[in-house]
Amino acid sequence: MNYNNRMSSSTPFLSIIIPAHNEESRLSKTLDEILAFTRSQPYSSEIIIVENASVDLTLEIAQDYAGKNPAISVIHDDKPGKGLAVKTGMLCAGGDYRFTCDADLSMPAAEISRFVPPVLEGVDISIASREAPGAIRYGEPPMRHFAGRVFNTLVRLIVLPGLQDTQCGFKCFSRTAAETLFPLQTIPGWTFDVEILAIAQKMGFKIAEVPIPWYYHDNSKVHVVRDSLKMASDLFRIRASVHKRKFTP
Repeated sequence: MNYNNRMSSSTPFLSIIIPAHNEESRLSKTLDEILAFTRSQPYSSEIIIVENASVDLTLEIAQDYAGKNPAISVIHDDKPGKGLAVKTGMLCAGGDYRFTCDADLSMPAAEISRFVPPVLEGVDISIASREAPGAIRYGEPPMRHFAGRVFNTLVRLIVLPGLQDTQCGFKCFSRTAAETLFPLQTIPGWTFDVEILAIAQKMGFKIAEVPIPWYYHDNSKVHVVRDSLKMASDLFRIRASVHKRKFTP
């Protein structure tokens, strides 16, 4: 694992973590939008790109941006897995708030303000929701929406009652929540969100769902049938694991 262009020891208010695997076609546009957002805010920010196991030019693009923008850092890891990339970024970040952001930026960057103070106060974890009242989906194929709702119904029944959308790729953690929860993460793949949120619920962290406008992109990395079956089987493993483990708040 290589770390490039890490920021100085001064503590940023917000860390934005972008897991990036084979994202050469959209990473530049996403970084341009996020940079424009962070530069318009009154607080300090850092952007951490965690590139893992790409076989395209993702790493080179990320390093080029980091070379031109001191607010951007790049971490390279040869091991694949979105969950692993997010965990690495969260534990490397220095922000008081740590926001994980999908590289496709299916939620406009301007929405990030709604996940942190002063807009949102008094929560430990805020998660983007495509199902909470006020959320809007744009352009999503009906079958993909149906598959997602089936999976989240299973999530609620098996692991996380009360949360309408655990798999949207935009989530914000306070410093305390991130530094407590992510060392406990064991799942490197797609269902890491469920594991982290299940542990958070068991430890008593306050979680809020934030309704968002969400725009479907047809080059999603998730294979609906193959990955959904694997993710569904993970739910039973997560429930058993979290139930038997003891967590100290």
